[in-house]
Amino acid sequence: MLETKFTDEEMVKIKDIQKQYFDVQSKLGQSAISKLRLAQQIDGINVLEEELTKRFIEIQEDEQKFIAEITKKYGEGTLNPESGIFITK
Repeated sequence: MLETKFTDEEMVKIKDIQKQYFDVQSKLGQSAISKLRLAQQIDGINVLEEELTKRFIEIQEDEQKFIAEITKKYGEGTLNPESGIFITK
């Protein structure tokens, strides 16, 4: 068995390559974590959007019920929202 010692330059190059691998692996890990966090944020935004969409529909339904009640009570007409005066047709 023959032993050969690498030169200092070769050892520096090996250590440099190892460091580059480590840096890339570290950055890949950070990238994966960033993607995971973004996915979690997107999930949270999607849930919020679904909740707000449901609430929007509920508000529309409440508005339609109120309009039906007011129309039944006062008839067809127009409301001035600033003065609160209702003018029948």
